[in-house]
Amino acid sequence: MGRNSTIEWTHHTFNPWWGCAKVSDACLNCYAEAMAKRTGSLLWGTNSDRRFFGEKHWAEPLYWNKEAERQRRHRRVFCASMADLFEDRADLASWRERVWKLIQRTPWLRWLLLTKRPENVKDMVPWESVWPDNVWLGVTAENQEMANKRVTALSEYPAVVRFVSCEPLLAPVDLSQWLYDRNRKKRIDWVIAGGESGSRARPVNPAWVRTLRDQCLIGKIPFHFKQWGTWLPLARKPHNENEATILRDESGQLFWIKKGKKAAGRELDRRIWDGVPA
Repeated sequence: MGRNSTIEWTHHTFNPWWGCAKVSDACLNCYAEAMAKRTGSLLWGTNSDRRFFGEKHWAEPLYWNKEAERQRRHRRVFCASMADLFEDRADLASWRERVWKLIQRTPWLRWLLLTKRPENVKDMVPWESVWPDNVWLGVTAENQEMANKRVTALSEYPAVVRFVSCEPLLAPVDLSQWLYDRNRKKRIDWVIAGGESGSRARPVNPAWVRTLRDQCLIGKIPFHFKQWGTWLPLARKPHNENEATILRDESGQLFWIKKGKKAAGRELDRRIWDGVPA
């Protein structure tokens, strides 16, 4: 995390704090919780502490901004990969205020604010009808239920870029009703999709990914496929099934092999989908 992030759709990551509380199915195998535990930190749950950072950490985006300005190239910053910026806790309010000031001081950075709590945004951001040009707001929608709830809320905020992250994608998601409003104005500007990684990862059906991709192609919306995750879908039943490394769906028609995130890769229909808003 930090400078030169390994997350494919951002350049850097910045965490104003670590820790969160689970709110939906996407949170079940939270990678951030697992990472925090590996460092000996127990930061998940409504009653758990949050981990905060010092001045050196908060100065890093200022250096990234100077570098971006010098190169005349904007850089994307994923804010709160180890937390949710819009978690409703009193002890987070002052740190969130620091984020707003930091955004104002870094016009060459595009701040990607991804949340599972869009209902809290209106009461926490300092902007109303006009948002800064360098703020992109996104929501996680792992299934249709969460899309109905969160994308509807997202589409009401006037962020310059509104995006949806369907990762981990756990079920079919239809975003077509939110792509444009009645005046053919875009309501969603970017869609990210991806499978789950980790030892307890749930496999993603390639048909779900293709459906999202096709909706974006029809609507001329940038589409980014981040990863298959731990389980790589197979085009046909394997000749030599090893039950330790092979999964099949309930119908017995779909198969996945356990490869791990890196080996499974991110090719969909023989190409990489790296769409990003201009």
